[in-house]
Amino acid sequence: MIYLLELVNYPIYHQLQLEEALLRVGDKSICLLNIGTPTSIIMGVSGKPEELIDLEKAGQENITIIRRFTGGGCVVADENTLFVTFIFSKGFLPLSFFPEPILHWTETFYRSAFALPHFTVSENDYTLDGFKCGGNAQYITKDKFLHHTTFLWDYHPKKMNLLYLPRKRPKYRQDRNHSEFLYTLKNLFFSKEMVFKKIKGELSKQFSVKNFPLEEALSYIRIPHRQSTKLLEKK
Repeated sequence: MIYLLELVNYPIYHQLQLEEALLRVGDKSICLLNIGTPTSIIMGVSGKPEELIDLEKAGQENITIIRRFTGGGCVVADENTLFVTFIFSKGFLPLSFFPEPILHWTETFYRSAFALPHFTVSENDYTLDGFKCGGNAQYITKDKFLHHTTFLWDYHPKKMNLLYLPRKRPKYRQDRNHSEFLYTLKNLFFSKEMVFKKIKGELSKQFSVKNFPLEEALSYIRIPHRQSTKLLEKK
């Protein structure tokens, strides 16, 4: 049984807090879907903001900056970002709890869901014909793993330019700037809802699916647990 939690424009900071609680103290295997968020910049747990973000411009735009509990790179998220999170207990899938097998499973899942044979993983990014359409990060514990993804429905160049070109970047990017590197799902699907309809269809093919009310999910936040998701203080 997989529990499906569907959200719309749920703030990504609160979503990350919820994900961390569901990972650390939850007892269910879950798929969380969220369409959009108020504009935020989200860093990996070890990211250095001064190296990744134009902090002066982000401050002028009053954009929230979040340090999430997982690793990976830095992303800008807004109303055009589609979030997909899997939280699976050990034994739920026939695979070992290591990054590569998990990423291979998600690649296969999305390729089938979207019916896009050219959807693939390139150095940990989700790509279409060499262009990035989504990023992801993972957190693996002894008994569970979490894999969350941000898909680009569309993006605002001005917001994207708040991010510096990272020092460590995939070779396939070839130093391309954002406009030469990114691909948006609006070029392939009629609506944001259609993207999630395809994901839900694939879930139903592979698993028994039960709706997971937000009120029930939020009850896990009240259970004591390690909380690593933080807001970066504005200066």
